[in-house]
Amino acid sequence: MVARREELATMSERLASAQSIEQRLSEEISQAGERVSSLRQQHGALSREKTGLESSCEQLALQAEDLRREKARLEEQKTALEKEWDEARSRSGQLDESLRGKRTSLDELRAERSQLQIEKARNDADRDYLRQTCLAELNAQPEELMAQETQLLVGEDLAAAETSYNQMKARVEDMGHVNMMALEEYKECEEREGFLRRERDDLVQSIENTQLTINELDQVSRQKFEEAFNFINAHFAVAFQSLFGGGHGEMRLSEPDSSGEAGIDIVAQPPGKRLQNILLLSGGEKALTALALLIAVFRYQPSPFCILDEVDAPLDEANVGRFNKMLADMCGQTQFIVVTHNRKTMEMGSVLYGVTMQEPGVSKLVSVKWEEAVEVAAPKAATNAA
Repeated sequence: MVARREELATMSERLASAQSIEQRLSEEISQAGERVSSLRQQHGALSREKTGLESSCEQLALQAEDLRREKARLEEQKTALEKEWDEARSRSGQLDESLRGKRTSLDELRAERSQLQIEKARNDADRDYLRQTCLAELNAQPEELMAQETQLLVGEDLAAAETSYNQMKARVEDMGHVNMMALEEYKECEEREGFLRRERDDLVQSIENTQLTINELDQVSRQKFEEAFNFINAHFAVAFQSLFGGGHGEMRLSEPDSSGEAGIDIVAQPPGKRLQNILLLSGGEKALTALALLIAVFRYQPSPFCILDEVDAPLDEANVGRFNKMLADMCGQTQFIVVTHNRKTMEMGSVLYGVTMQEPGVSKLVSVKWEEAVEVAAPKAATNAA
C-alpha cells in the first residue's frame, strides 16, 4: 500500500507538472500569435512605406536627370556666349586698329590743311602784289580787267562766293570727321544688344529655376532625413531597453559645423548609470548600444542579409540571451550570418559552419543543418524506444 501511495503521489506530481507545462506552452503560443500579428502589421506598414520611398526616389531621379540636361544646355549656351565674346573682342581690336589708322589720316589731313593755309596766305600776298602791279603798270583795277571776260564773276559775286565758301568750310571743320558707316554700325549694335539682353534674361530665369529646384531637393532631403532620424531614434530607444533590460538611449543632433551640416551624437544610460556619451561606456555596453542602433536602422530599412562578426564576444550570459532573442525576432525578414564562439548563439542558428583541424596543418570545413539533424535523429529515437 505504501508503494502504491508513493506511486500515486509521484503520478500526481507528474500530472501537476505536465499541467503547468501545458499552461506555460499555451501562454507562449498565445504570445507567439500576438507577435506574429504585430509583425504582419509592421510588414504591411513597411511595405507601403517602401513603395512610397521607391516612388519618391524615381521622381528625384527624373528631376536629377532634368537638371543634368538643363546644366548641359546652359554650358552649351555659355560656350557659345564665350565664343561670341571672343569674336566681339577681336572685332573691337580691329576697330581700334582702324581708328588709329583714321586718326593718322586725320593728322595727315590737318597737316595738309595747314600747308594749304600757308599756300593760301602766299596766294593772297601774290594777289595783292599783282593788284598793285596792275595799278602801277596798267592803271586799272584787276576787276576791270576781269570784267572784260564774260565767264568770270564780278567782284561782289566773287566776294559773296568767297564768304559763302569760308562759312561752309568753317561749318565742315566744326563738324569734324564724319563716319559714313555709323548708322549701319549703330543698327547692328542695337540688334546685338537686344539679342544679348534676351539671352541674359533666359540665363537668369534658368538660374532661378535651378535654384528653386535645388531648394526643393534640399527641403525634401531634409524632410526625409528628419523622418528617418525620428523613426530610427524611436526604435533605437526601444531596442536599447530590450537589450539592456531597461535604461534609456537616444540619438541627438550636434551643433552644425562650418559647412552647416550637423552631426549625430549617441548618448546612453544603462540601468543604474547616469546619462553619458557612448565613448564612456564599457566594451559590452558599447557592443549592445551598437546592436541597438543596428536593429533600429534595420527596422527603418530592412536588408535581406546581415553579417555580425563576434559582436557577442564582450557580452555576459544575460546579455547574450537578450541578444539572441532580438536576433530571433528579426530573423523573419533578415538572414543573419553570425561569426561567434558562444554556444548559446550557435544554438540559435539553423545552419552551423565550423573549421576544424583533424590533421596538423590541414583545415577542414564542417557544416551542420539543425533541421535535417533533428529529422534524422527523430526516427533513431523512435527505433531506440521501440
